[in-house]
Amino acid sequence: MKVLTSTQMKNIDRTASENIGIAGPILMENAGLQILKEIRTRFPDINKEKVVIIAGKGNNGGDGLVVARHLFNQGCNPCVLLLASKREPRGDAALNLRIAERIGIKIHETPSLKEWKLQKKNISQSTVLLDAIFGTGLTQPAHGVYAAAIDAINKSKAYKIAVDIPSGLSSDSFQIIGPCVKADLTVTLAAPKVAHVFPPSEEYVGELVVADISIPPRLFDDDKLKFELVEKQTFLPYFKKRRKGTHKGTYGHLFILSGSLGKTGAAVMAAKAALKMGAGLVTVGIPKSCLSIVARSMVELMTEPLPETPEKTPSFEALEKVLMLLKGKDALLVGPGISTHPSTSELVLSLVPKIRVPVVFDADAINIFSLKRKILKSLPTQAVLTPHPGEFARLLNLSIQDVVERKLELVPQFAKRYGVYLVLKGYRTLTATPEGKVFINSTGNPGMATAGSGDVLSGMIVSMIMQERDVLEAILAAVYVHGLSGDIGAKRLGEKALAAGNIITYLPSAIKSMQSDVEILKK
Repeated sequence: MKVLTSTQMKNIDRTASENIGIAGPILMENAGLQILKEIRTRFPDINKEKVVIIAGKGNNGGDGLVVARHLFNQGCNPCVLLLASKREPRGDAALNLRIAERIGIKIHETPSLKEWKLQKKNISQSTVLLDAIFGTGLTQPAHGVYAAAIDAINKSKAYKIAVDIPSGLSSDSFQIIGPCVKADLTVTLAAPKVAHVFPPSEEYVGELVVADISIPPRLFDDDKLKFELVEKQTFLPYFKKRRKGTHKGTYGHLFILSGSLGKTGAAVMAAKAALKMGAGLVTVGIPKSCLSIVARSMVELMTEPLPETPEKTPSFEALEKVLMLLKGKDALLVGPGISTHPSTSELVLSLVPKIRVPVVFDADAINIFSLKRKILKSLPTQAVLTPHPGEFARLLNLSIQDVVERKLELVPQFAKRYGVYLVLKGYRTLTATPEGKVFINSTGNPGMATAGSGDVLSGMIVSMIMQERDVLEAILAAVYVHGLSGDIGAKRLGEKALAAGNIITYLPSAIKSMQSDVEILKK
């Protein structure tokens, strides 16, 4: 499902109208009917409710007036507060204003604070409030009567429904630009917008429903629309039952270069996650003095001792052995817990040009790259980098705040510049392709912001790539199931108590859930 900016949505609306012939009033009518459907679903006896519709002068207000008309025709008596004079609406909004008046709906003009103050009783007595003030084009903070209306909506105890986007939010940014409605339900039209899916703006959306207003699906199949919300249907086939007659070699042999003194847990979690995700064989290369810790962690793992530095990190002298161990392997994971020791860094940097298998670089491997950025131009084809915001900030020599605020710009730029797949970990994990497309994950929760969660994800990603070969869909599947495992864990343990090991514990349940969905689709 595409995630759009306001400009992209306007262009699609225009194409639907001018090229296909779906007139604006039809789209507005469809929008109003879909909003009405959601209202009646939640309030079957809507005629018993005190409904107040607060409408702006633009098309968002026009959508609200369509809802008012249908409610009125069905026996409800909605109160409509127009935050403008009746002369101000234009086009389709003006058309629906005239229709509403002609059928007998009373429209209260409230163009200024003076008139707004006279409507306090209507707001305080309402049980259902429809926010139809601003649409997706807002770029400046709401002020004057608009800010007063938003404040009154938020203070009301009524159930709050936003048309397309909570008024006061900018659809092109997930940052809060000024006062905005905190909705219980948002009915967005045709496709979700940026503000609907990322915090902090997401926290104002409430339940999100994407309403079909009959825009042809092919209008969304445009390569210029770079953001897409991941839907599990695209990779469900990867979770079908395994074919009979397969063996462990069918599902690949993974080599993991990771770990150092005090950071063996990173190696263990990545390796365990890879096995639980279905890898046939996993071998962990670890500094020799740390080997016993990893070997005892899971009897199914294989381990190989590597030459180490005095600080017990993998040393450059391990290069020849690592290359030997890579022979016959199907994929490689480099980075969890290896440190950025100079000798370890030399090992990683010398290994990069010699890699001939699918590879995921995580954690300290990325930190090493940030110290030698020229290596980024020499990464293997289809390499995958999985930084968290701090690691990505170091890689770009920016602040973490810059990365968080500009991630929708920086992530695709980086992936395209270096020809890699970039997975920026976090709530709403982003996956960017070498072509600059960005996929937004829809699973996961704040409880997963815990040590080791990223190591688990890197193990899952490389395991999935090794088994399925389609790099992009393997990444998306692993990221989705990682979040799903965390969601199952949070449901059973709570977010606060969730640890990375719990994500591995509930991984089988997440995979089983996906397999069940595959069986349902077959029926």
